[in-house]
This record gives sequence, structure tokens and C-alpha cells, in this order.
Amino acid sequence: MRATEVLLLGTVGWTGLGVLGVLVAWLRGEKLRVKRGLQWLIGVWVVYLGVLAGVSLVQKQKVVAIGEIQCFNNMCFTVTGIEEVPRFVPRDVRRLVRVSIRVTNRGRSATSNSLMKAYLVDGQERRWKESSGVNGVNLTAKVAGGSSVTSEPVFEIAGDATQLGLILTQGWRQPGVLVIGDSDSVMHRRTKINLGR
Repeated sequence: MRATEVLLLGTVGWTGLGVLGVLVAWLRGEKLRVKRGLQWLIGVWVVYLGVLAGVSLVQKQKVVAIGEIQCFNNMCFTVTGIEEVPRFVPRDVRRLVRVSIRVTNRGRSATSNSLMKAYLVDGQERRWKESSGVNGVNLTAKVAGGSSVTSEPVFEIAGDATQLGLILTQGWRQPGVLVIGDSDSVMHRRTKINLGR
């Protein structure tokens, strides 16, 4: 566990105790203690969220190469290759790109990362989601402990897209959005895997 994750857990724990203290003071009719307690709770979260936003805005986007591992808890993802899929419609200017991603479970029991999503970006900051219905194993597939599977999401992109990068994210519905310096935190630039195209 990283220091920033411990800091978040400590802040949440302190908040829980603070809310309990404010509730007890309110039940006792101690208005001054309630007011001070609420001021402290709000003040700590304003400072924490300010630091979170500041770090997210200042920190540069991390760019990694094909073959580098990205881990989200016990689930690790490694891009192993990229290929263009031929299209059957000759005049269609869009391109299909398949990205091979090795999904590894470093834990002991079978699990999955049900929040994991992937999308492609290009040099113009355009964004493409996975094409549905043409993928085999999902990034969210359950993987046995100590094992790996290969996921091959397919993306339909513009014909003029260059400088492609893959973004792996757990989205907004997870605690990482409040971890200072995390790639998935609020306003942070997501880690990009440079696909070399």
C-alpha cells in the first residue's frame, strides 16, 4: 500500500471519528463543539481535495511503452502487441485496431477487475472506446490466481489517427479517484501506453 493510499484511509478514518464526535456533541446540546467539529471536518477535506487537485494538475502524464506492466491491486495489464485488422469495405476510411493485452492475477484466488476499461487516444486527443461484439476475452474476465489470459480489444478509429496511445482506467466508481497522485485520481492525466503508431 502506497503512502498516499494510507493518507486517504487515515483521512477517512479521522472523518468517521470526527462525525461520531460531532454527533455525540449534538446529542449533548454542545453547540460550540458541534460548530468547531464541523469546521475541522470541512477544513481538512478542503485542504485534502485542494492538494489532490493541485497535484493532478501539476503532475505530467506518465507515458509507458509496450511491454511495461500496469497493476491495479492484484490485477496487472501488459500490452504485448498491436495490429490493424483488414476491413471488408474498400472505401471505408476508418481503421480497426486490435490491441493484445496480457491480464495477470498476482493474487492466490480467482478474481477479476470488474471496473477496468480501455480506450484509445491519438495525437489530437481524440478518443475511441472498444468496439462491442468483436472482442474475445474481456479485460474484466475472471483470472485464476497466479495465471494470465490474453484480452484483445478492438477499436474502430479514424483513418487519419496517428500517435496512438492506450489508456487503462477503472473509471470514477472506485477509491483511486481520491488518492493523491494516482493515475485514476480526479483531474489527473491517465497513464498512456505508447503504441508506436
